[in-house]
Amino acid sequence: MKKQDLIFILAIIIFFIPFFVFDEVYNFYNDFNNKYSLIMAFIKFAILATLGESIGLRIKTGVYNQKGFGLLPRAIAWGFFGMWIAIAMGVFRHGIPAFLDKFSIFNGIAEAMSGEFTVLKLVGAFFISLMMNTTFAPVFMTLHKITDTHIMNNGGKVSAFLKPIPIKKIITNLNWEVQWGFVFKKTIPLFWIPAHTITFILPQNYQVLTAALLGVVLGVLLSIAAIQGNKK
Repeated sequence: MKKQDLIFILAIIIFFIPFFVFDEVYNFYNDFNNKYSLIMAFIKFAILATLGESIGLRIKTGVYNQKGFGLLPRAIAWGFFGMWIAIAMGVFRHGIPAFLDKFSIFNGIAEAMSGEFTVLKLVGAFFISLMMNTTFAPVFMTLHKITDTHIMNNGGKVSAFLKPIPIKKIITNLNWEVQWGFVFKKTIPLFWIPAHTITFILPQNYQVLTAALLGVVLGVLLSIAAIQGNKK
């Protein structure tokens, strides 16, 4: 472990420890989260998902940041993605149980999702995760890759957001062998569906936070995908 790793770990501990030590800080977080859930989604993903990308960069290159990587614009992009994800989670969390109940596929799913853990709640969480990760997730992952590429193509500067994103050019040149063969085909069924099944079992006020924490894992997965892409 290098000096930069120790500093990085220490910084994370200093940032998060007040939430566990001081009740006032934790209560403030809960109150703010309940009143301004979308703003908190922005903050959670801007911090945690970007943290994941920084860790991914460390795995890939040996450093947590480098010229042109664009931590700040990535954090801004992740913040807006986080709001989008929070809205999507709400839609699937309420919509899928209602669908399952309406068509008598699994009766009582909607009620089970708001109660304690049961087999029925596990079934509901699985179907919510399954539908979200086979419809919303591929679109999100592709758009995320497009924005990342755009940021890097503009030197990692915030001004990248002021320039039109050449979506056709970027999406045409994406490494679809990796995007499909690894990101979609492997991470969605083997990681994201099980991980989000667990997420939707948790109390609702912890679900977006857990999804943001999974953004750290996403950073690692993206670094693996990038390494695989470089080997092609």
